[in-house]
Amino acid sequence: MSQRILVIEDHVDLALGLRNNLEIEGYAVEVAADGIDGLDRAREHGPDLVILDLMLPGLDGFRVLRAIREEGLDLPILILTARGEESDKVRGLKLGADDYVTKPFGLLELLARVEALLRRNKAGQVAAVDELICFGDVEVQTGPRIITKAGQVVELTPKEFDLLLALWRHRGRVVSRADLLRSVWGYSDATISRTIDTHVGELRRKLEDDTAAPRHLLTVRKAGYRFEP
Repeated sequence: MSQRILVIEDHVDLALGLRNNLEIEGYAVEVAADGIDGLDRAREHGPDLVILDLMLPGLDGFRVLRAIREEGLDLPILILTARGEESDKVRGLKLGADDYVTKPFGLLELLARVEALLRRNKAGQVAAVDELICFGDVEVQTGPRIITKAGQVVELTPKEFDLLLALWRHRGRVVSRADLLRSVWGYSDATISRTIDTHVGELRRKLEDDTAAPRHLLTVRKAGYRFEP
């Protein structure tokens, strides 16, 4: 059965191009031209992945993204952002997007990211194991994906959770950005992305007592990151 992709994009030619090329790759594609219709389709049809433009009529992409995550829909979301709008990328990732592609984008890059997100999501669903991880005043239940800090529930996006687990499994050792891109996002070495830095920043904000002097999520200059329990 084909994996299902929902494209929420109001630019008719771009939406048509995305649909045609994704269908050539074997995906079943549905297109919504505004945020309200896109959110309804995400709720009703449960796609395997959403490609979401941020600038949409009716309901902008940020509000669609927030609604999807607040309603507990755990599916990969790839956002489309305008070139140079760094604040939009960061805001989208904070709201729960898994990654972004900047317009104008190359088709091969987009297809590679779609494939990687779908592959990683499927692997994560199969490999869920119930384990209790503790560090500082944080407890992580890996099976139900529940995190508490000082007894209070902390909400992580799916990719923030996966990144935390990847760092935990390599605790005490330096993990390069390239290794994290491969293990968490499924990207090749050639992929350049600031996604990891943004996600680590969010993990620190949510889990560290002092983001300026983190105890657990450490940056190793010019090398990557190291997790210390």
